[in-house]
Amino acid sequence: MTLQYVALSGAAMAQYMEELARLRIRVFREFPYLYDGDEAYEKRYLQTYLNAPRSLMVLATDGGTVVGASSGIPLADETEEVQRPFVAAAMNPADIFYCGESVLLPDYRGQGAGVEFFRRREEHARALGGFQQICFCAVERPADHPRRPPDYVPLDAFWEKRGYRKQPQLHTTFRWQDLDEDAESEKPMTFWMKTLT
Repeated sequence: MTLQYVALSGAAMAQYMEELARLRIRVFREFPYLYDGDEAYEKRYLQTYLNAPRSLMVLATDGGTVVGASSGIPLADETEEVQRPFVAAAMNPADIFYCGESVLLPDYRGQGAGVEFFRRREEHARALGGFQQICFCAVERPADHPRRPPDYVPLDAFWEKRGYRKQPQLHTTFRWQDLDEDAESEKPMTFWMKTLT
């Protein structure tokens, strides 16, 4: 399986919206997100990237089929819930580039896509110019969560190897419906950051 990568910005993503929504719903059902997929939620989420001409979506494809995706956007173009902790900490969103999700089907993991996703998003942020830092956020789940697989390995070491450091003081909440829930609820999210050089 040889992965090919395609980078798109803003409205150019429109033709892939349905594929991206299906991919996100499928991958985010896994722990730790446990997302009970909802197309309306996906449309709201992805519209933010469509509306931002400086956004980025890196698609990983196999034979023309989208099997992975990774997004990025200037933090100033993100939603209030994403910007909130930075504004509260007197950090200027205009100085920060935000990495959204990276999703990849299980059969394609371990082949370097995660490294490539980070490399391309950082490269995009540098090419745009004006960003001092780059960040992303991850959901916080308790160690004893009943749906935590016995063989689950957090990605902390992978992120640290890329140069990112956890920032416990920078946290927000996102709302989605877990597999075991009847409605959306708030999920705690903590940010990780890296200085762009």
